[in-house]
Amino acid sequence: MKPPYEFNIAWEQLLEDDNFIDVFLSTILQDYVVRQRWYGGKSSKLKYIELQEHFKIQQHGEVYYGLILEINFKEAFYQHYFLPIAFVSDENFAKKDRILPLKLNGQDGFIIDALNLEAFRKLVFERLMTAEPKDTTRVRYHKSINFTDTEYISSRFMGLEQSNTSIIMNDKYVIKFFRRIYADKNPDYEMSRFLSEKKEYKNTPAYMGSLSIIDSDNANITIALMQQLVPNDGDAWEYMLKEIDEIFQCLERKNLDVNSLPQVQLFQRLQIPDVPPQIIDWAGLSIFLKLQTLARRTAEMHIALGSEFEDTAFTPEHFNGDYEVWLKNRLLYQFQNRLNTVENNISRLSGMSEELAREFLERKNEIRKRFINFDWTKLKGERLRVHGDYHLGQVLVKNDDFYLLDFEGEPESTIRDRKVKQPPLKDVAGIFRSFHYAIYATIFNNEGKYPYAQEELFHAGEILYTYFINVFYGTYVDLIQENNINIGYTQERIFLLEYCMLEKAVYELGYEMNSRPLWAVIPLRGIMSIINKK
Repeated sequence: MKPPYEFNIAWEQLLEDDNFIDVFLSTILQDYVVRQRWYGGKSSKLKYIELQEHFKIQQHGEVYYGLILEINFKEAFYQHYFLPIAFVSDENFAKKDRILPLKLNGQDGFIIDALNLEAFRKLVFERLMTAEPKDTTRVRYHKSINFTDTEYISSRFMGLEQSNTSIIMNDKYVIKFFRRIYADKNPDYEMSRFLSEKKEYKNTPAYMGSLSIIDSDNANITIALMQQLVPNDGDAWEYMLKEIDEIFQCLERKNLDVNSLPQVQLFQRLQIPDVPPQIIDWAGLSIFLKLQTLARRTAEMHIALGSEFEDTAFTPEHFNGDYEVWLKNRLLYQFQNRLNTVENNISRLSGMSEELAREFLERKNEIRKRFINFDWTKLKGERLRVHGDYHLGQVLVKNDDFYLLDFEGEPESTIRDRKVKQPPLKDVAGIFRSFHYAIYATIFNNEGKYPYAQEELFHAGEILYTYFINVFYGTYVDLIQENNINIGYTQERIFLLEYCMLEKAVYELGYEMNSRPLWAVIPLRGIMSIINKK
């Protein structure tokens, strides 16, 4: 068939027509998909698209289709994406929203992504409002007892997002439509519902409802998650960049000699009175109080996740041989991948980045040995469901408090891997690496602003980083132990933190080598500081 594509068939039966499917899955859809922000296959070569599943999202005779697209790549793997579609005849729809021009039963129009249509967003919201407690249909709507709205008022896009599409509803809720989907419940849905409904953990957006589909293999696939909208002052990443910028400006204002700043060993549990007066005078008391609050919220999340004894998806488990095999296989594969990336791209580096990269390659056997040295029989702590991708960008700041969100897990991991129970210190290691990033990002983003040599700023930054970690760690461990969550004995905790921070820094190295070679110094410094630690 050639455009204009014409079908003498009702919209409600369109997806049963093989000719339409052939036209729709052609290069037209491919061209549309690869332009979308949510499409995660940009570094691979798209081969063809198949329609894996389709289902109706409908109410009172108003019908839309939900599509699960299987995108096959020339590199012999595939990904699944959710795309809801609508047919509109309104010429006012922006060209970028149009997927396919179409004539249906003599009416000219376009197929568009239904999320661009307010009528579709309203329908989903109303189906959630009227959801029955025991929905056994193929397309399932679920609502929390806390969701009590009785009418739809408004909806708007939340803003720029990469992998999902979020819509603000009634200025009170956020519905996140997952674009990249998996044949299982999304961990963000599972964690959000568990924390807010079962454990009443207050520092995450409250679970309000969800939309899921039972596919032809009887897998329960999460399509959308609705949560409370938390009014906020931005995320903790932006907050920390501002705070650290102010701290570096204080170096000059107070005329401090970077080399005379008192240092402390990593992973010492500090309370604020333990921090030397020179450091408080330089960095200010406020930032350490905020870090203590963030540590409390992190510990409270782990206490909620570690105090479940009925739901087996959340009950704590000890380390065992299966976990050790899973962990080592995964990390050694990732490490080899990063080694190859560094070897192939070292010519793009210069200065300190290049020096550290060469040291990384020279000491590869030493680093690999650190990953192999995981011996589960020496570990007494427990593994829990964890956040899995915990960093400052996943934390909202509201007044003097913090709210934790986005429990989807590490983007590179499979859905099964994201649900493996891990030491809770993996999340702590993630936020520690994020502190490191925030300090170096401040130095890189403000070149020439502070009258110190870059190496002096790095030195001051490393000292600041150690105090940030130690104050956070002191509050976190105290609260965890008060609540009988078993994170192991002192040396075990340090071993796990170093192990998880090394894993995180190696993971980060791949991104920086491919995207921002100048910033490769951050994960490389993180790796070397752990390897060189006595």
